[in-house]
Amino acid sequence: MSIPNAPLELQTLNLSAIDPDPQHVRTKQTEGALNGLINAIQQVGLIQPILVRPGELPGRYVVVAGERRRQAALAAGAETIPALIRTCTMEDRLAIQIFENLGQGVRSALEPRDMAQAIQRLSERFESADDAARYFGRAPTWVNQATAAARLSEPVVALLDAGKISSASTAIQLEKLVQKDEASAQALIKQIEQLPEGEKLSKKALDRATGKTRAPAIAPQEDFGQAAATITAPATSQATASTAPNPSAPEAVGAQAEPSTTAPAAPTSMATSATPRRTEAAPDLAKRQQVAALLGIEEDDEATLMARLIDEFLALKGIAQAE
Repeated sequence: MSIPNAPLELQTLNLSAIDPDPQHVRTKQTEGALNGLINAIQQVGLIQPILVRPGELPGRYVVVAGERRRQAALAAGAETIPALIRTCTMEDRLAIQIFENLGQGVRSALEPRDMAQAIQRLSERFESADDAARYFGRAPTWVNQATAAARLSEPVVALLDAGKISSASTAIQLEKLVQKDEASAQALIKQIEQLPEGEKLSKKALDRATGKTRAPAIAPQEDFGQAAATITAPATSQATASTAPNPSAPEAVGAQAEPSTTAPAAPTSMATSATPRRTEAAPDLAKRQQVAALLGIEEDDEATLMARLIDEFLALKGIAQAE
């Protein structure tokens, strides 16, 4: 193939002169899937030109890459669109369409805190969070959720920057504890600071340490090893007093004590859930990991992941103003 060396020409073309590719690899378009892109084009225009090839008739062009952008531009009321014109074979077109949709390094999601800070800076230009949400085409509550990682306190930011916390979503959860019970949060932060080099706090361990979830009968090994078992917040001491005859038991926080003869669990990945019924096939796990990476969320943070997916779905369906 000669794709890398093929000449390119950038022009602004009339949308009426561009035809879809009848042999494009994308054969279906989900209803409402273009809503977010349409809103983006209405607000800031088309950011990335589409790629077209000369058509069979003079002055006509056929989309090679960017059919969704073409459709969204039409729906947004645009009359012209920036386009790169390249002559390419059918084999070249197929390769381009595959690589564009593989996503292997073509586009990397921003770090959650970088995205949150950027959204916050832009949102400050509006009179209210509702106005900002409408600008982004999202639900009114979206701005507060999307900027949570930009409002972390200094101690939590320091832990995140030092690699003592596994993800921004875990840091957000710890920040909520800081706002709710500062004394307990400070005690927990001090224990996290003492974790050995290379070990970090994951969301599952934070849930157990704060008593948010009950520990399983056989606790999965956390990504930071056995140190997670020793992290307990003072606010949970009353919950453990009547149920744990041995206060030093690793799973004493928020759960009934387990017999000391319980066999240790085999190491599991961070994506492994403590809930017994979650036995997902490898393809499903891979998809969840990919979605979590795109959204900048820890893959085992199911609550946050589900909330963001619901928000994205509502935005795509054009009901962004629904509570």
